[in-house]
Amino acid sequence: MSEPDGFNRIIHSAGRLRVCAALSAAAEVEFSVLQNNVGLSASALSKQVHVLLDAGYVSQQRDPVDSRRIWLSLTGAGQAAYRGHLAALHAITGTDPTRQG
Repeated sequence: MSEPDGFNRIIHSAGRLRVCAALSAAAEVEFSVLQNNVGLSASALSKQVHVLLDAGYVSQQRDPVDSRRIWLSLTGAGQAAYRGHLAALHAITGTDPTRQG
């Protein structure tokens, strides 16, 4: 069985999928807030974020006042890949994302 268009093996990992979902809901999210939202340890989250950074799906900025604080956001490519992956998951499951209930 072939994968539907838009299926993204990078995003499909549960940890990275949770990161993308959280980042898609905000312009940018501070690392520790993201960590609390996705339920990963700091080291596990860092590994997942680095995969997304290397793919060009996430950007990071250090706080200019406190360099220990890191802000993360989805790039345009990340938003498109995440939306495409969600559409592929809907195609696999035969669900309609516009249908409520």
